Amino acid sequence: MRTPAAHQAQGVGFKVARIYLRVSTDEQDLNRQTAIVDSTRAAGCYVAGIYREKASGARADRPELLRMIDDLQPGEIVVAEKIDRISRLPLAEAERLVASIRAKGARLAVPGVVDLSDLAAEAQGVAKIVLESLQELLLRLALQMARDDYEDRRERQRQGVALAKEAGRYTGRQADTATHERIIALRTAGHSIPDTARLAGCSESQVKRVWSMRATASPA
Repeated sequence: MRTPAAHQAQGVGFKVARIYLRVSTDEQDLNRQTAIVDSTRAAGCYVAGIYREKASGARADRPELLRMIDDLQPGEIVVAEKIDRISRLPLAEAERLVASIRAKGARLAVPGVVDLSDLAAEAQGVAKIVLESLQELLLRLALQMARDDYEDRRERQRQGVALAKEAGRYTGRQADTATHERIIALRTAGHSIPDTARLAGCSESQVKRVWSMRATASPA
């Protein structure tokens, strides 16, 4: 439900934005992306919601992404650092994801993806068709490039692991002991799993995993 402040913002001609911040792993930090919040407000937008997530962009079942889409209202814009923050899915799935955003009457405002929607809305005839077609082409290219980059990174990672194994230097991913200690301390203090994830700056799945490992390692 839109807040009174959001209604007021729309009434004076401001745009209403929802900001999606995502990193791929528990070891990465979302703080780098928070400058988007300031720049969005500086552009004259009312920020109706900020959605933070630590999950792979190659997954469509991201809880915060789905919550944001569910919260969207007609006329709002979705802001992200780059298109790959929204999706690294295969093209067909990525287009379905974007379609679910558009179905709510919202649109994307992402650096690197030229937004021609305002021009297309004012145009008529052939010009309108050309602008709308160009918009779709640019978006498809951006989504496919995000997927290609994801595949390239995975391939380089596989190659690096294979070379390290051949050289006898592969030890696997190292645990983030500092985060693990924060999780254990917070859970021991009685914090819920969602609160622990928020305070420790990690995902709920990592909280569950670390807490389960602790329980298993503790003597009966």
